[in-house]
Amino acid sequence: MESILGLEGRVCFVTGSTRGIGWATARELARQGATVILNSRCNPELLAQRRDELREEFATEVGSCLGDVGDSEAMKDCYASIFKNYRRLDILVNNAGILDDRILGMISSQHIEQVFRVNVQGIIVNMQYAARLMARNNTGSIVNISSIIGRFGNAGQVVYGGSKAAVIGMTLSAAKELAVSNIRVNAIAPGFIDTDMIKALPPGKHRERLQSIKMGRIGTPEDVACGVLFFCSDLSAYVTGQVLGVDGGMLI
Repeated sequence: MESILGLEGRVCFVTGSTRGIGWATARELARQGATVILNSRCNPELLAQRRDELREEFATEVGSCLGDVGDSEAMKDCYASIFKNYRRLDILVNNAGILDDRILGMISSQHIEQVFRVNVQGIIVNMQYAARLMARNNTGSIVNISSIIGRFGNAGQVVYGGSKAAVIGMTLSAAKELAVSNIRVNAIAPGFIDTDMIKALPPGKHRERLQSIKMGRIGTPEDVACGVLFFCSDLSAYVTGQVLGVDGGMLI
């Protein structure tokens, strides 16, 4: 029986997809029969390994694209390759991002530029290229990964929070702009998720974050991936310009 998600054969590009939320999302899309293009900024060996893993596990078409999302020329080459190989793009998941906390007074211009280059510029670059391909078929779904910090802020995360708040603003604006081409644009705002990004937290801070979650557990990358699947699928065919919190009732 055909899945109600309607993702079979859809061509999907997931940025930053060799680990964490991106990898979980790529696996769920492949599980649903989608064609998945993986992306890594600078690790061709891991990228090839992940590509082979998905092909073997789900027997679906899997491609790969090595490149920094903030590099417009590198992404241009990725989208040229996607068009050459598949002639279409149905889904873009803007997952690639960096987290580097700094308190006010310790924030350098280089730090601001680095975070915004990936977390903001990278999403703009990819939405532009993706929208051009999607518009050819008058359909598509773009899912941007923001953060609970982008919605409510947090001490020590002025730069990161600013970049993730920008993701929400870009999502709302792009949704209005691209609706005429039947391209939906939505965002996910994860809370405290068990990824490499939180491994450097001191134990005390880790316990504090956990205690702030009403559901009593840390989220998993798969929890977030399920939210992404909803926005990618036909279940959300009439949903655009929305921000879905996947945070277990976390309070900041």
